[in-house]
Amino acid sequence: MSDGVLAPAELAARAHANGVQLWALTDHDELAGLAEARRKAEALGMQFVPGVEISVTWARQTIHVLGLGVDEFDTKLNAGLAGLRAGRSVRAREMADRLTAMGVPNSYEGALPYAANPSLISRTHFARFLVEHGYCRNMQMVFDKYLGENKPANVQVQWSTLEQALGWIIGAGGRAAIAHPGRYNYSPMQFDALFEQFKDLGGAAIEVITGSHTPDQYAEYAAVARRYGFMASCGSDFHSPKEARLDLGELPSLPADLTPVWRDWI
Repeated sequence: MSDGVLAPAELAARAHANGVQLWALTDHDELAGLAEARRKAEALGMQFVPGVEISVTWARQTIHVLGLGVDEFDTKLNAGLAGLRAGRSVRAREMADRLTAMGVPNSYEGALPYAANPSLISRTHFARFLVEHGYCRNMQMVFDKYLGENKPANVQVQWSTLEQALGWIIGAGGRAAIAHPGRYNYSPMQFDALFEQFKDLGGAAIEVITGSHTPDQYAEYAAVARRYGFMASCGSDFHSPKEARLDLGELPSLPADLTPVWRDWI
């Protein structure tokens, strides 16, 4: 319901067909797809974990924190996410203005058809427009040229703080996990500070195996999980059959000595 191209029920069916037994939907700053995802997963005999991926600003960069096993009806969680979605709309208009100045007209109107919900329009939707209309060969080129961190069409936004995001997740009965840490451009000292603060605030896990990590990073973040005593999570980071590095169900197993974040849910 945020930046994926398949409906929640289609994702559940694809995961089941690929042998997945326990599955979570984690849209960006949105819970609206969980009911459909749960119904389909249960109909197929899969266990379902309600989740969300919350946008956080930390050390002037955007990071994503997963809430797994949350109560999607929690009032504070829903109110916090509604505020983040409002910020996405303002950001999208400014990104479109910057793209216009760079010779890409009508990008906002072009990106809208790719978004299931206009209030959740994101860089991914702009990227799909730019690829489909020939401005770039692929999604990675879009982010390298226009929309990545510190690129000219990207608009920095103050999302939630780490403390706010973990407060919403824990308050809604969930476990917090740092999503795809290998994507963030922090120094070793900054990463240490992030992991320490995350743990102090009640953070439970980090993604170790994910479609956004290289095999070398699997080992790197397994070591981080051991050092900080974090549980470990797997996440496909699947958005589209055309864009996925790994399909649902294709991730390798976690190292045997790590504690899976889903330990108590099976």
